[in-house]
Amino acid sequence: MPNRTPTGADLLDRLRASLARYVILPTDHAADAVTLWIAATHAQPAWAHAPRLVIRGPEKRCGKSRLLDIVEATCHNPFITVNSSSAAVYRSITDDPPTMLVDEADTIFGPKADGNEDLRGLLNAGHQRNRPAKRYDAATNRVESIPTFAMAALAGIGAMPDTIEDRAVVVRMRRRAPGETAAPYRHRRDRTPLRDLASDLNRWLRADLATLEEAEPAMPVEDRAADTWEPLVIVADYAASTWPERARAAALALTAEADDNDQASTRVRLLAACRAAFGADTALPTAVLLERLKADPEGEWNEHGPAGLTPIRLGTMLREYDIRPAAIRFPDGPLRGYRRGDFADAWARYCPTLEPAPEADVLHLERGSRYSRNSRNTAGQGDTASDPVTA
Repeated sequence: MPNRTPTGADLLDRLRASLARYVILPTDHAADAVTLWIAATHAQPAWAHAPRLVIRGPEKRCGKSRLLDIVEATCHNPFITVNSSSAAVYRSITDDPPTMLVDEADTIFGPKADGNEDLRGLLNAGHQRNRPAKRYDAATNRVESIPTFAMAALAGIGAMPDTIEDRAVVVRMRRRAPGETAAPYRHRRDRTPLRDLASDLNRWLRADLATLEEAEPAMPVEDRAADTWEPLVIVADYAASTWPERARAAALALTAEADDNDQASTRVRLLAACRAAFGADTALPTAVLLERLKADPEGEWNEHGPAGLTPIRLGTMLREYDIRPAAIRFPDGPLRGYRRGDFADAWARYCPTLEPAPEADVLHLERGSRYSRNSRNTAGQGDTASDPVTA
């Protein structure tokens, strides 16, 4: 009886089984996501976006490099960028790009990284088509457009920059627990059958790139997450069987995990802290706002310079949201400060789930403060805390 021709779902099942053989992945959703990401590398000409795969762990020996080994053995045309010059990387990207693989990526993006600006720029820009790098060629006296679009997998310790993780499927690896085992991976022995599987994936997906390119799947996530996950969901829909449901479940689970672990930027944390500091006050002098922000002696606002957050630094950070100090009439006279109403738009956009601090908490923050009581008591009496000083 002749062998049955494997379907796309069969190939994805084989790829997932290979991952499970050599690597302990943190969840089934992560295993499905990595499987679909690897498969999607074989159809890069069809995609509008090139999702990144971020493989990160809190410490060494979490399986990051081993997972990258399996990705290298099964993806389309792997290109290892360790110790590669930026010029070599740029020149390797074509209309049918390789899959870029970066181990120890924390050395590129970490605080001690130096001399990798071009590579960082490529990894940031290459998520979307038609974002070429521009370089001046002195020999020909002309500006060249160099393509940057390519899928990339990055492995390293700790989080990658927001500009990378916001465009990535993020897999958080961990050390094996007692009783968890994986088969040893030997390059000479094991890579050849995995490259055969890669060839099968390539033939399957390259057979109908036009269909993949035209697909507009129903997505369980929105905005940039949808851009990132769309190629994976298209591959899953094309494979059929159980993969469409698994792809969407993985997208929801890993996106929610990223949201739960996402640390807001310093400016957004400042917005949230200001909301708590204002309480129900309509306005606060700058000095009082800073005093409340720095009320916790171990809080982060005591660490911005020798004396903590300063009025100038506060103003600079808030200016990004069109929030500026003004001369305001308080019960004690005119002072430079901030109006609560000027924060409303930024609070609604950047920290909408944060509730205002109860009045009791406000009074506790500034016990005895004239601005937490008198500014409310004088509201509507002409000389209010929110009235600007008249010339």
